[in-house]
Amino acid sequence: MMFEHADGNPVLELNDEQSWRLLEGTRHGRLVVAVAGEPDIFPVNYVSSKGKLYLRTAPGNKLAQLTINPEVLFEADGILSDEAWSVVLRGKARVLNTSAELAEVEGLGLKSWVPTLKDFYVEIDPTSLSGRHFQLGEQPER
Repeated sequence: MMFEHADGNPVLELNDEQSWRLLEGTRHGRLVVAVAGEPDIFPVNYVSSKGKLYLRTAPGNKLAQLTINPEVLFEADGILSDEAWSVVLRGKARVLNTSAELAEVEGLGLKSWVPTLKDFYVEIDPTSLSGRHFQLGEQPER
């Protein structure tokens, strides 16, 4: 097991350090944006560095929506044979545009999943973080 659960509880609320450890060990998640009360969700690959998340994108809905409303949610999870976890990060997204910022994030090795041009780098600066770890198993008898 990745984490010890107290008192046999199958659900463990993770602290920030545990949540970041999981985010740092994963490269895929979902970005949630909302404009005019309409949410949208996008699968993305990402990297983390110095307490922030970074992703690449091309012009389109995702880029336009997070530019209009920078408040985003990001969710990543993992499922193994006997355990699973989920981390949700709330934050503010912004498109990186200075040469210094771009040089730094390009050094993180973030590669696109698909062979398309994704010329924009987005940084997500977290405002809150929550995570849970689950021990999988059958539902107990009543």
